[in-house]
Amino acid sequence: MLYRLMNQTDAKLSILGFGCMRLPQTTNCNIDEPRATKMVRYAIDHGINYFDTAYVYHNGESEPFLGKALSEGYREKVHLATKLPVWDVQSQNDMDRILNEQLLRLNTDHIDFYLLHGLGKTSWINMVNLNVGEFLDQAIADGRIHRAGFSFHDEVQVFKEIVDDYDWTFAQIQYNYMDEEYQAGTEGLNYAAAKGLGIVIMEPLRGGVLARETGDTKKIFATRGHAHSAAEWGLRWLWNHPEITVVLSGMSTMQQLKDNLGYANSGIPSSLTTDEIAVYEEIKTYYRSKMKIPCTKCRYCMPCMAGVEIPECFSAFNDASVYSDTAGAKMSYDAYTGFGGDASQCQDCGVCESLCPQHLPIRKHLKEVSSLFGH
Repeated sequence: MLYRLMNQTDAKLSILGFGCMRLPQTTNCNIDEPRATKMVRYAIDHGINYFDTAYVYHNGESEPFLGKALSEGYREKVHLATKLPVWDVQSQNDMDRILNEQLLRLNTDHIDFYLLHGLGKTSWINMVNLNVGEFLDQAIADGRIHRAGFSFHDEVQVFKEIVDDYDWTFAQIQYNYMDEEYQAGTEGLNYAAAKGLGIVIMEPLRGGVLARETGDTKKIFATRGHAHSAAEWGLRWLWNHPEITVVLSGMSTMQQLKDNLGYANSGIPSSLTTDEIAVYEEIKTYYRSKMKIPCTKCRYCMPCMAGVEIPECFSAFNDASVYSDTAGAKMSYDAYTGFGGDASQCQDCGVCESLCPQHLPIRKHLKEVSSLFGH
């Protein structure tokens, strides 16, 4: 296993982190504890020392499971990360109560890396109003957490504002070779790294879709004589970035774990060749050719008078086509539009079309989105 030193710390972290959101399950959709425990301990025995969970993962069962799996001396071998569910916080008392509950669930006296979960503009404003910085400072001072960070789902400018608003140790972002301009993206990654933050990556394979191999993608990946799997291509692209400390993988089987451990042996920064980088450009061109709506997310159409999140609607619609993953795209769509903004809210006014530099038939496309996703 290869390790990288996270900025602002003395922590040498495995470049492959174990994400505990997609643990193996029983037929009843509960965590298959014998299989999952075997995976967790095999991972630690083979060098993985960063484990990431959250209060809500596996319907609240991920933390208690991990607390048990890290017994018998395994807790002392790892850096443990979990997250504060900011949507459930109404006061600083809630922050303290939830953190204390998490310590009990995880059977530990401290969290090595503690994150505010899934920050965006609205949730961050709420956290600031509740003086979350004071809570984090106190939790660090009393030893319940060692380092503070946040995971993120919003636009890059919001990401920069959050980076600047507190003395964070690290940030966790969605990033992969198809998402260089998505949410925080490359711009946000470089901004946070320049500010001295460590970077942890989630969704390195876009929920697994970048690990799938078709006849077309196999041909592209093999054009230059490299026999890597699609998953290895995806992970190596991330490890090539020296700014990235840990790449999280939500592994569901022992074979996935063993495969990823093997890939991690070649995760050296700045090691991709010119030929290999050209392969990524080919595969990106292939995926983009499957987009049904040529939206560039310039946001000239926004804000929509009816509240429709037009670029996000189109992004989810394109994902369903590009990755042949309607179910996964609908999850993303529902996450962005769950509190309003879905395509069905379109009032057919046409203002957005007069502003679109691509001259897209936005109203027609929104009807297609609504038809595909059901609202």
